[in-house]
Amino acid sequence: MRTIFSALVFTFIFGGFVSIYGQTSSQVKLLINKQKIVTKDKLTIKFASLVEDSRCPVDTNCIWAGNAKIQIKISSAKNAAKTFELNTNLNPQIVSFAGYEIKLVNLTPQPASNIRINRNGYAATLAVSKSANSK
Repeated sequence: MRTIFSALVFTFIFGGFVSIYGQTSSQVKLLINKQKIVTKDKLTIKFASLVEDSRCPVDTNCIWAGNAKIQIKISSAKNAAKTFELNTNLNPQIVSFAGYEIKLVNLTPQPASNIRINRNGYAATLAVSKSANSK
């Protein structure tokens, strides 16, 4: 009985530490030319522009999935702004800045063969998490 109780206590204590570190990641959705403050450290990310979009239209069959490239501008209270490019299917898909990793998770809308997308209608979903070496 004492062993079971000890195991439960350790599970609750160490399980709490695991959940604290697991909560350092979040997702943010940005429209083109918009910015948001995404962390308590005042990390600000702006979806600056769409560089290219050669992704395969959803209503066609392609040999290659294609790629979309976006430009983001990141700054923080302690760091000057820096511009990065992220890709949907090529590298880099993740960049590091001020102790954080920013990953391009999704870019919408998906191209379609019969629709012309307004360049101002794009939205990027980015995952923001503490860098492994800064925890």
